[in-house]
Amino acid sequence: MEKVNIYEKLKLFNGYWSPKILGEVNESYVKAAKLKGEFLWHSHENEDEMFYVLKGILKIRFRDREVILNEGEFLIIPRGIEHMPVAEEEVHVMLIEPKATLNTGDVRNERTVEKLEKI
Repeated sequence: MEKVNIYEKLKLFNGYWSPKILGEVNESYVKAAKLKGEFLWHSHENEDEMFYVLKGILKIRFRDREVILNEGEFLIIPRGIEHMPVAEEEVHVMLIEPKATLNTGDVRNERTVEKLEKI
């Protein structure tokens, strides 16, 4: 059992849209990621997804609306809901997701992270 300073962990990497594992809770990972620009439209068939904004402003687009997340706010996206995260400036987030969750959900492309790195 060791405490984790998420802000110190975020200093250990620079890449965008590539979550890093900070720890595990039951069958889920606690992850940190840096985001910038538009991601891609995708959904997660079997997993809910939680975005908690630590720094910056994150826009989550849905087909029928947008949700703006400011620092200290989070959003849980239920499984099966198509969405696209957008970060106009660099955003730092914490994610809590089942271990099987792919960052690109039902889409596999060059942004898909198959094997997550633990930091």
